[in-house]
Amino acid sequence: MMGKVFIVGAGPGDPELITLKAYNLIKKANVIIYDRLVPKTLLENITAELIYVGKEVGDSKLQDYINELLVEKAKTNSIVVRLKGGDPYVFGRGEEECIYVLSHGIECEVVPGVSSAIAVPAYAGIPVTSRLTNSSSFTVITGTRADNKIIDVSYIPREGTLIILMGIHVIEQLEKVLLSVRDYDEYVAIIENGTTEKQRVITGRLKELSKLVIEHEIRSPAIIVVGDVVKLREKLWKLT
Repeated sequence: MMGKVFIVGAGPGDPELITLKAYNLIKKANVIIYDRLVPKTLLENITAELIYVGKEVGDSKLQDYINELLVEKAKTNSIVVRLKGGDPYVFGRGEEECIYVLSHGIECEVVPGVSSAIAVPAYAGIPVTSRLTNSSSFTVITGTRADNKIIDVSYIPREGTLIILMGIHVIEQLEKVLLSVRDYDEYVAIIENGTTEKQRVITGRLKELSKLVIEHEIRSPAIIVVGDVVKLREKLWKLT
């Protein structure tokens, strides 16, 4: 009898931000196939077989291996958990994995996770929307497209909060694209290792984005927030 695959979001970094359903599945799983950004404390004292498949940006070969591994393990195990940082359907390729599993006649269920796109700014004292700054919308993008080319101006909204994931490795090119659409003096925040004990927050203006990243030696995982909501950190940070 075939097992079942669960595509599970582990949340943005703080292990306490995982959902109760996700945590219960981890405890019941026979196999856990996990990513680089999954909090290691979630996997302590777990009896399941643990398989690490952390990958870097654009590693499509490893993605094919992960797809096949999910099917292989589900054929001999009742509960297979694919554990991913953040939410599996927010730039997590969880939908690709689920489609592959389903196409092989194996049941698959997604368990949403707290997305880093919203949680990381919140932990840094930055709401993604606010009436106090007339920020009534937010847009979430990645630094590069699926073909690993830098995003173009069509991805950049002229107004509202802009949240950029996976943009540090192309920061200089990304800055040029942003400055062709947004105001040079807009507020910007760079949040490294968000929601964890290693969190760092650097703020400034959009025109100095790449300079800030280089000077402070920012490394992935890091999220970039562009917009007036960054100003609220001055008032909210003491409360978070």
